[in-house]
Amino acid sequence: MAGTSSGIVAGLTAAAVGTVGFLAYQASANVPPGLGGKSGASASPSAVVSRAPRDRGHPGALPTGSGKGERVVYSVDDDRVWLVDDHNRVQRGFGVRPGSVDPPVGLYWVTSRSHTATGTDGVPVEHVVRFTSVDGVAIGFSAAVGAGADTTMDVKTGGIRERREDGDAMWRFATIGVPVVVIR
Repeated sequence: MAGTSSGIVAGLTAAAVGTVGFLAYQASANVPPGLGGKSGASASPSAVVSRAPRDRGHPGALPTGSGKGERVVYSVDDDRVWLVDDHNRVQRGFGVRPGSVDPPVGLYWVTSRSHTATGTDGVPVEHVVRFTSVDGVAIGFSAAVGAGADTTMDVKTGGIRERREDGDAMWRFATIGVPVVVIR
């Protein structure tokens, strides 16, 4: 009887591992058609949780373990963004100023865009590229138009602010469905 029980457990374990592998494969597949993403846009979920060391000698270098293919990479610890083409070449890298609410580390997709809007801090912004929300606060990239207001700590903001020229580049690059990889 013991041999039969261990065989059943081994079979169930193998089935569970196969199911998890299949789900991981599906999660790394192309952007769902309903999002209207670019064909072939994908990123590896396993790369998102990678904590491979970065080359601190080159702060502009794309961190290893940040995925593959076309994507936006955002480091919450370094306050830096990289726009990466489908050949894993950095098209542009730049520093940003985050809001008071950070997105969790993970894999997201650009879900909405607005040419102009007003940030939760009352500052007019342009080229808003949103990819998630945290506790009801929209998280996305944007560029302030004109002089920015002083943000009070009482206001929860999810705007990751860019310089206007970086915002223009983000707007051209990050269309609906493009993956956004958030790393530490």
